[in-house]
Amino acid sequence: MIHKNITPVENIICLNDIEHKNGHKAAVVWLTGLSGSGKSAVAADVCLKLFQLNCQVFVLDGDNLRLGLNQDLSFTRDDRRENIRRAGEVACLFYGSGSIVLCSFISPFEVDRDIVKALFPEDRFMEIYIECSVEECIRRDPKGLYKKALNNDIADFTGITSPYESPQNPTLSINTEANDIDESSDKIIILLKQKGIIA
Repeated sequence: MIHKNITPVENIICLNDIEHKNGHKAAVVWLTGLSGSGKSAVAADVCLKLFQLNCQVFVLDGDNLRLGLNQDLSFTRDDRRENIRRAGEVACLFYGSGSIVLCSFISPFEVDRDIVKALFPEDRFMEIYIECSVEECIRRDPKGLYKKALNNDIADFTGITSPYESPQNPTLSINTEANDIDESSDKIIILLKQKGIIA
């Protein structure tokens, strides 16, 4: 819904000036993949490495948003879409502040990821596919969710009873069965350097 009587307020400090002060560009790094694939762990490690490089960085994690901002949403198709829409809008706010925003969301549907991607300049949004077989995710099962889903205690669980649409043209694919957390996060740091986001 578009509200006719709302006028956006421009940031008093332009993004170019913020980036100049920060010494790096703002960007959104969107990590997508199955539950248990390693998204949150990789995002946390990238965050730490960027922090050590004196970058302004923030992690948006799916579970954290569902505990607060998105606690009213279920896991129906419509609510999953709204969950990702809100996450994208929050990422926009952090991006506007000059941050490198690391977003860790299953975000199983390509159309929803594309809607978020359209919010940002093409060269400032990186879709990272954290690739891991469902068999390995079941073996890891760090939160015990696959066990519940396989016992029919959780409905509409991605990878089991709800589909996951793998990115067709991600900026980068990282297989966490072949790469550990440190190796995986290094690949993202290298990508950010290649894209000119960080020096």
